[in-house]
Amino acid sequence: MQLFEVGGAVRDALLGRAVHDRDWVAVGATPKQLIEAGYLPVGRDFPVFLHPETREEVALARTERKTAPGYHGFAFHAAPDVSLEQDLARRDLTINAIARTSDGTLIDPHGGRRDLEARLLRHVSPAFAEDPVRILRVARFAARFTDFEVAPETIALMRGMVAAGEADALVPERVWQELSRGLMEARPSRLFDVLRDCDALKRLLPEVERLWGVPQRADYHPEIDTGVHLMMVLDMSAQLQAPLTVRYACLGHDLGKGTTPAEVLPRHTGHEGRSVMLLRAVSERLRVPTDCRELAEVVAREHGNIHRSSEFGATALVRLLDRCDAWRKPARFGEVLLACECDARGRLGLQDTPYASAPRLRAALAAGQSIDTAAVAAGAAERGARGPDVGRAIQSARGVAVAQALGLVSSAAEDG
Repeated sequence: MQLFEVGGAVRDALLGRAVHDRDWVAVGATPKQLIEAGYLPVGRDFPVFLHPETREEVALARTERKTAPGYHGFAFHAAPDVSLEQDLARRDLTINAIARTSDGTLIDPHGGRRDLEARLLRHVSPAFAEDPVRILRVARFAARFTDFEVAPETIALMRGMVAAGEADALVPERVWQELSRGLMEARPSRLFDVLRDCDALKRLLPEVERLWGVPQRADYHPEIDTGVHLMMVLDMSAQLQAPLTVRYACLGHDLGKGTTPAEVLPRHTGHEGRSVMLLRAVSERLRVPTDCRELAEVVAREHGNIHRSSEFGATALVRLLDRCDAWRKPARFGEVLLACECDARGRLGLQDTPYASAPRLRAALAAGQSIDTAAVAAGAAERGARGPDVGRAIQSARGVAVAQALGLVSSAAEDG
């Protein structure tokens, strides 16, 4: 049996990047031999084991054969007669098809080092077209390796895959897995650039695809194009090191602008409500986690009000905080504000402009939280208040506190 280090660890070491996980291929071994040597079997689809000491993954060298559409449609062959070269040939990109021996010798049958130096993402062989997940993986790598380009022949191959319906065979869980990882990369916009370039975005996220070419008011959006704005917002979310919940909210905040009637453009009155409805459909289709979908809906519905909140008086601010459920979920409201900051700064020439709404709303929240709601409720009850009247008493007390903290008026006539 021979062990070879393979994949991302070799690639990242050659790029001078930090290596976090190492993967290995065992050549000339059987599952029985590995188990007897103390390796722990963990793979379900093909033989993968954990090293008895390092707990790093070790897979038997294998080949694969396409048997059905989609990424599940493969038959794997793992046996002692499968060579390292055969195993490397089934991998997606040349930069991921480099192996290293224990003495540091590189085995690179597909020119991965050359493509690393040329900053190219290139497929290993035509077999790339058999696995539609690779479309998403290439797009994700483009978002991670921001100075790499996808080889023209690889883009052409990916277009052919989309045209053949391979992208339609992707299951929602895998699309979300790759999309969420791509959103967390250094420049998320590049993921969408690649998906658009190979025609996959219109198949996977048509709600996002239709934003390009949709104009916005130049006084609010100097970049004009809604799709361009969305990419700037996503890249701002990466610059501000936002968590996935915030980045997904950024992705969905303006979906409604893609359905604005042409006769009213470039105004987008009511796009917030349309964005919420479209977001719900996307989240359901991709089975997005609850924390991501809930934050995204709040941001889609309220980002316009949050941007305009400097115009609000105390009562309107309290109502806004009520709608955002900020009293019960202040940490989530902090993420709402971060998503809105990404939106405000994801505009041409405004990337370095401080977002004034955030500190003002944090101050309003802190002022409202200073109220002893139990005492206010007890006092209201003593005066004969019941049910909704108690809630209104608490809201009024919060309005007074916000007004005092921000030097505002508190009036029931305000509307936020």
